[in-house]
Amino acid sequence: MRIIAGSRKGHRIAAPKGEKTRPTSDFVREAAFNLIGPVDEATVLDLFAGSGALGLEALSRGARHAVLVDSDREACRAINANLDKLRLEATVLCQDAVRAVAADSGPYDLILCDPPYDYARLNALAPHLARILAPDGVLVYQTAARTEPAIEGLQVRTSRKYGSARLTLLEH
Repeated sequence: MRIIAGSRKGHRIAAPKGEKTRPTSDFVREAAFNLIGPVDEATVLDLFAGSGALGLEALSRGARHAVLVDSDREACRAINANLDKLRLEATVLCQDAVRAVAADSGPYDLILCDPPYDYARLNALAPHLARILAPDGVLVYQTAARTEPAIEGLQVRTSRKYGSARLTLLEH
């Protein structure tokens, strides 16, 4: 995997060992940021961060600050190693996503949410996502291509399939 654009363009990043994470492909990450548009000076929350690829991409493209959350210790180690390698700063929280957002007051200009495709706790997570998303912010929710997420309090801006993945952008 590599950073697609920005100040760290072309730099390779490591993914956590094992099969617990499903890294977002370079193609899908590029598509996501083409849909999002500029992220200059944005505050970013990357949930289920895995390698941190989405949050790192946002920082490389000019985001002001990022919080990367993953409950897997191996993923958190990979995120910290990638931050060190790229000489970027971010807050890394090694905890459950629902617990992290429940304690967070936001607001975030951009929330990147890429849970496991069989994630069963969307109902617990969703109200917090709407609450911590800035009034003019964007939530990017990645799911399996056949799934279209609905989050109360947010409306779909666009939803597009990319192979086996779907990117849904939501806003207030």
